Amino acid sequence: MVIRTDSELIQVKGVNMSEDKKRALEILRKLDKAYPDAPKTYLMFSNPFEMTIATILSARATDAGVNKVTPELFGKYPDPKSLAKANAEDVAMIIKPCGAYNRKTSYIIETARMIDADFGGTIPKTMEALVTFPGVSRKTANVVLQVVFGLAEGVIVDTHIMRVTVRLGFSKHDKKADKIEKDLITLLPKDKWIDYARLIGAHGRRTCKSSRPRCSECVISNLCPSSELAD
Repeated sequence: MVIRTDSELIQVKGVNMSEDKKRALEILRKLDKAYPDAPKTYLMFSNPFEMTIATILSARATDAGVNKVTPELFGKYPDPKSLAKANAEDVAMIIKPCGAYNRKTSYIIETARMIDADFGGTIPKTMEALVTFPGVSRKTANVVLQVVFGLAEGVIVDTHIMRVTVRLGFSKHDKKADKIEKDLITLLPKDKWIDYARLIGAHGRRTCKSSRPRCSECVISNLCPSSELAD
C-alpha cells in the first residue's frame, strides 16, 4: 500500500524508522486540525491531588464514571491528610461505581497517606516518585505529569492510544502498554509525546473506535495501513 503525505509518498510496508517518523508527524499535524478542542484529560480535577486520585480510580473504569463519584469523594476528603484518615468503608461506598472498589479504596487511602507523610502534602513531579504510590502505573504517572505539570517523561498509553497506535503500525505489541510506550518514545521527538497522547486519544474516542472504526470519516485514512479504504 502506498500513502501520500502533503510532501511525499511513503511506503507503509517495509518502511524504515525515518519514514515512520515522518508519517507520525504528518498524522499529528492532521489530527491537530481535526481536533483543535482535544483535551489532555477527560477527568475532572481542580488540583494535583485530585488528578492523582482520579487517575488511580480510572483504571479499568470510564472517565465519565470516575467523574460521577469524585465530586462527593473530594467534597468529603479534599486533601491528602483528610483522605489518609478516612473511613475505608465510607470511601468504598462512594467509589463503588468505579469497580474494584475495595482495592482502589486501599490504594487511594495509602497514596494519600504517603503524599501527606512523605511529600509534605505535595504531589511529586517525577516518574520515580509517583510510581511508588500504590495503584500508580507508568500510565497513571504519565497522566499526572503531563496533565498537571506539563512534563513529559514518557508517553501516555491508555486503551484508546494503544488501539490506534497498533492500527497505525507504530507498534506490533497489541495490548502491551509498556512495550508500546517504548516504541513511541523511540519513534517520536520528545516535544511531541504530550501531543501524541492528546490527539491520538481523541481520535480513538471519536473516530477510530474499538468495535467499528469510522474509516470513511477519518482524516488520516490515507496514512493508516489498517484503513478499510486502503488499496
